Amino acid sequence: MPLRDNPTARQVRLGAELRKLRESAGKTAREAAGLLSNDQAKISHIEAGRIGVSVERIRRLAVFYACDDPDLIEALCVIARESRGQGWWDAYRGVLAPGFLNIAELEHHATYLRSVEVMSVPGILQTEDYIRAIHRNAAPTLPEEEVDVRVEFRMKRRAIFERETPSPFRVIVHEAALRMRFGGREVARGQLEFLLEASQWPMVSLRVLPFTCEDFVEATYPLLYAAGVVPQLDTVQMDSPVGGNLITAAAQLKRFARMIDIAERSSLSESDSRQLIRQIEREL
Repeated sequence: MPLRDNPTARQVRLGAELRKLRESAGKTAREAAGLLSNDQAKISHIEAGRIGVSVERIRRLAVFYACDDPDLIEALCVIARESRGQGWWDAYRGVLAPGFLNIAELEHHATYLRSVEVMSVPGILQTEDYIRAIHRNAAPTLPEEEVDVRVEFRMKRRAIFERETPSPFRVIVHEAALRMRFGGREVARGQLEFLLEASQWPMVSLRVLPFTCEDFVEATYPLLYAAGVVPQLDTVQMDSPVGGNLITAAAQLKRFARMIDIAERSSLSESDSRQLIRQIEREL
């Protein structure tokens, strides 16, 4: 079986969770390889997501590792059954960088989403004009064709809200982001109007962190907390000046969840948030 040159974030996560189970059980890669009649290198490749693993082998490894969490094992088996081409984002593989696809995949599989944004509106709630204004001012300057495909991709991410049973999305936006005039007054006004519309959707909870907040809120970079079907598969996507990172370590997940809790407690209520958005819109 050829090695994957660019495994997806989900494929990497499956391997990482199998490695965690092995290490928790005190087993070596050589012992796991012996169970499956493979060499040690193949176990390393499985745990790195570079090759796939069958559902049968996952279940055999789970017994060997004395894992007594059937929900986790079933969740890993679901990932193992997945193949490239199943998600709409796969059509953009080779067109956009893997980080774009990872976010769409993360949002699609999440049971609920929590987000904190300080300087811009959450990507999944951005209007087409707003997205275009952001990408047209990227450094270095992007070709217009690249801008078009990024706009198209970001708009398609909104498909998670159109499912029969969409996952809840709780978002906190800093007042600073609402007052940014990316693309000019008309673009900013259109973005605020769409935010007001989206805030009425049953699956969306939108709250504003106002300038008047007197609490320190540590979430200074965009954070997206995506809950998995089991807690072990929760993931945080965090943007930084050097790119986006997917965070899966339990201690870090707990820390970021607490940061979002603090931001939520410091935010306005949903009704007061809508009132502030309307006020900002009138001031444009």
